[in-house]
Amino acid sequence: MIQASNITLRLGKKALFEEVNIKFTEGNCYGLIGANGAGKSTFLKILSGQLEPTNGEIIITPGQRLSFLQQDHFKYDEFQVLDTVIMGNQRLYDIMKEKDAIYMKEDFSDEDGIRASELEAEFADMDGWNAESDAATLLNGLGVPTEEHYTMMKDLPGALKVKVLLAQALFGNPDILLLDEPTNHLDLDAIAWLEEFLINFDNTVIVVSHDRYFLNKVCTNIADIDYGKIQLYAGNYDFWYESSQLLVKQMKEANKKKEEKIKELQEFISRFSANASKSKQATSRKKALEKIQLEEIRPSSRKYPYIDFRPARDIGNDVLLVENISKTIDGVKVLDNISFILGREDKVAFVGGNELAKTTLFKIITGEMEPDEGSYKWGVTTSQSYFPKDNTQIFDTDLIIVDWLTQFSEIKDATYVRGFLGRMLFAGEDGVKKMRVLSGGEKVRVLLSRMMIEGSNILVLDEPTDHLDMESITALNNGLIKFPGVILFSSRDHQVVQTTANRIIEILPDGSMIDKITTYDEYLENDEMARKRSVYSMSADDENDN
Repeated sequence: MIQASNITLRLGKKALFEEVNIKFTEGNCYGLIGANGAGKSTFLKILSGQLEPTNGEIIITPGQRLSFLQQDHFKYDEFQVLDTVIMGNQRLYDIMKEKDAIYMKEDFSDEDGIRASELEAEFADMDGWNAESDAATLLNGLGVPTEEHYTMMKDLPGALKVKVLLAQALFGNPDILLLDEPTNHLDLDAIAWLEEFLINFDNTVIVVSHDRYFLNKVCTNIADIDYGKIQLYAGNYDFWYESSQLLVKQMKEANKKKEEKIKELQEFISRFSANASKSKQATSRKKALEKIQLEEIRPSSRKYPYIDFRPARDIGNDVLLVENISKTIDGVKVLDNISFILGREDKVAFVGGNELAKTTLFKIITGEMEPDEGSYKWGVTTSQSYFPKDNTQIFDTDLIIVDWLTQFSEIKDATYVRGFLGRMLFAGEDGVKKMRVLSGGEKVRVLLSRMMIEGSNILVLDEPTDHLDMESITALNNGLIKFPGVILFSSRDHQVVQTTANRIIEILPDGSMIDKITTYDEYLENDEMARKRSVYSMSADDENDN
C-alpha cells in the first residue's frame, strides 16, 4: 500500500497540488490521468521520493519495495544489459557484486567465509539463483534479443534501451510499481506483452499513459488529476469517461432544479413580502432560499484540438501502385520486394516491430528517398500530405508558426491561417512563437495543421501520436475516422489502429510483408500463430546461416 497524505506542492506562487489525500492498494492497477501540465509525472516523482512535496507525506507499508521506470536513458551506459535489469532490485544486485568480490579474493579469510555465508543465505531468500533467468525472460518478452543481453547499454539503440529500463522496473516482483509512459517507443508486440504482464501482476501499479486502449486493458481504477485535486474512480478509462460525464450531467440537472426552485421562491417572496397575511410564509421562503446552494461545476482543464482533414478534391480509382520495392540501409535489407496496390477507400495501418522499414517505405513513396530496386506511381487525381517521424529539419528555422504555415495555404491571409492554429490550441500570441522553440506536442500539432490546410486526399503519417496528450490523440483519432480519403499510417496506439484501419500491412523483420483486408484486432487474432511461425523460421534460418 502507498498513500499520499495531505500532499501539497507549490511551484513558486502556483499550487500544482493542494492537500491531496489518496490511497493506492494492493492488487489494483491505477491509471493516473489528466491534461498536459496537470502534474501526472510530478506526482509519480513525489510518490517515488524523487521530489519532496511542500507539505504532507507519502506513507508506504513497512518492508515493501517500490520500483519505478527510469527516465534517464544514459544512466546505465557503463553497465551490461542483464546487470541493468537486475539493478531493478538494488539490494539483490549489491549482494551479487559483494559475493563475487569476496570469492575473487586471493587471501580468502575466515571472516570472508562468514560474510559470504550470510550473503548466500540472503541471496537464496531473495530467489537470487533465478535472477539472471528472470531478467532474461523479461527482456525476451519485451523483444530484446538474447544476443544483446550481455551488450553494454551504451551500445544499444534507443528503442532497445527503453525496453531494458522497463524490464528493470518490472524485475523482482516489486510491491509497488510506478510507470511513467511505459508504452512510449514500444512496438505493438511489446505493448501487448506488457499488457498481459500487468494484468497478471498481483501488487500495486500506478501508471501514466496516453494510450487509451492500454489503460482500458490493464487498469482497475482511474485517478483523475484536475485543478490540483485527484479524484478516484473504479473501473478502466472508458468507465471513468462515462462516469465523469454522467457526474457532470447529474450536477447540471440538480442545479437546474435548484435554479427553478430559487426562481419560484423569489417570485413568491416578491409577490407577498408586503402582504401581512402572507408575511410569515414569505419569511419562511427567504430562509429556504438561503439554504439552497448550487453545485460548483468547474470546467475541466482538458483542452481538445479540432482536427478535421478535408480534401480539396475527390480521389479517382487509381491511387497508388507499388512494385517490387527493395531497400538496403547500412548493409541490412529493410525492404525486400514490396508490392501492393491501394484502392480509393483504403485506410492502411503498417504494423510490426520493423520500424525502420515502415519509415523507409513512407520516405520512398513520398519522394524523400530513392529505392534500390522497384518503383511506385501515384494516381493523377491524388495529392499527398506527409507526417514524418523525424521532424528535426522542418523545425530548424527562425520562422514563426503563422508565417511557416502560410507557405502551405492557398489563401495567403494571416487571419485565415490563425484560424487553423486557434483550432489546434495555438491561441493569441502562441501563433508568433518561433518554430525552433516548440515542444514535442506543439510540433505535432503544427504538422497536423499543415496537413489540414493543404487539403490533400492522401494522408501518410509515421507515428503521429508520439508526444501528443490523451486529448489530442482522441481528436486525431476522430479526425482520421472521419477523413474521406486514403490513409497510410503507422502508430503504436492500438485504439487508433483498430478504429481507423480497414487494411493491415505488416512488414516482417526480413523486409517481406503480409497484406490483409481486415481490422487490427481480427488480424492479431487470426494471424498470431502464422506470424510466430514466420518469425521462428527466420530465426532458425539465421542460426543455420551462422
